[in-house]
Amino acid sequence: MKATSLTGRLSLAFLLAWSCAALAKGSGDPEAVKAESGKYYDVNGDPTFNVKEDGTVDWLTYSGFRHYESECLVCHGPEGEGSPYAPALRDALTTLSYAEVYAIVARGQHDTKIPAHETKHAFGDVKNVMCYLNDIYVYLRAKANDAVPRGLPRKREAKLPETAIEEQTCLGTGKS
Repeated sequence: MKATSLTGRLSLAFLLAWSCAALAKGSGDPEAVKAESGKYYDVNGDPTFNVKEDGTVDWLTYSGFRHYESECLVCHGPEGEGSPYAPALRDALTTLSYAEVYAIVARGQHDTKIPAHETKHAFGDVKNVMCYLNDIYVYLRAKANDAVPRGLPRKREAKLPETAIEEQTCLGTGKS
């Protein structure tokens, strides 16, 4: 049996996310209403953050910060605040839904209405981005809602074994 491409699997995940996404613009109410295997979801089933009163963040927010810093910072600036090369992602979450963010990252985007930011490259086949896109989204959602301070979160929940297995499977470094 032929292995499915990363883009094919992610496209299927995108279609599922799109069918579950709210029709309203923006990332919506970030309140976590469901927790499952160390991941938190809002009322629409979209990934969201969970920051405790003592400042402890969920694993995805912590991981999202790390992966944002390594994969997105150069173009989109620190803390998702934008740069001369690319728009502010923390602001984008006020108008873009989870499904829209996922589609833009996977497929890329060409927008001639924004001359300074005409092209968003497609990252659908870049495992270091796509395998951690939920993490990055959760981190930026937390930033967009002023739920986390600047810099690396000091306290975080532990990474669960299920999360490590999912990462290894997506990256192709573990058993599927």
